[in-house]
Amino acid sequence: MSEPVDPAAIARRLAELKMEHRDLDAMIARVSADPGADELAVKRMKKRKLRLKDMIALLESRLIPDLDA
Repeated sequence: MSEPVDPAAIARRLAELKMEHRDLDAMIARVSADPGADELAVKRMKKRKLRLKDMIALLESRLIPDLDA
């Protein structure tokens, strides 16, 4: 999926990603609390959470004006 260019679209996508990251964090906490939790599923959720964090950082950097311009 290509990322948006318009600042308003970037802000909307950023909000969506942050919400998904927060939800995933809560899900990981719930699943990890279960002693019979599927470790592979937890590992996949953690990887997804890291990808989301990277995407959030990228979009946040795109919202900051380029100071060299």
